[in-house]
Amino acid sequence: MGRVESTRDDGHGGRHLTVRDPGVAPHLALGESVAVNGTCLTVVRSDANTFDFQVGPETVRRTVLGALAAGDAVNLERSLRVGDPIGGHFVTGHVDCVGKILSRETAGEWETVWVEYHPDFDDLLVIKGSVAVDGVSLTLVGVEPTKFSVMLIPHTLAHTTLGAKGVGAAVNLEFDLLAKHVQKMVRNLTITV
Repeated sequence: MGRVESTRDDGHGGRHLTVRDPGVAPHLALGESVAVNGTCLTVVRSDANTFDFQVGPETVRRTVLGALAAGDAVNLERSLRVGDPIGGHFVTGHVDCVGKILSRETAGEWETVWVEYHPDFDDLLVIKGSVAVDGVSLTLVGVEPTKFSVMLIPHTLAHTTLGAKGVGAAVNLEFDLLAKHVQKMVRNLTITV
């Protein structure tokens, strides 16, 4: 996780975002992609402690990044390089919609979190499928119309923003890329007799 150092409107519907993370900042190259709360952004400046992004109007509309303020914690993930092992689900950093945390249920060290989403994405969710919540790749535990649940392990609770987000908090949602392609193919099928 990093912290928002500053954010400001660019005067054209976009925002300028500066993030602080001295562990990541010195290793970033100009033009590199970094996911911030699951949203793929391009590094436009970096120094030993901070790095900057220009967040376009489309991204402000479709994600929670427009609501970030100085001091907010953010999930950070550098892009996978060609040839690197894939240790989880496919996550592209292309946010589909903003969801809302409906409830959090604690059982020992674990938490089950229910998230509300837009009904347009109903066909993309199946139990034991995947979803990215603020960039955190998770397995779906429960799926109902317009809401799903995920279980957060202690590591996820401690090392991502999901450990601190309360009921009512907005989160970026990215649905499974393969499910999106299958959905499009099925919709475009024509039956010929």
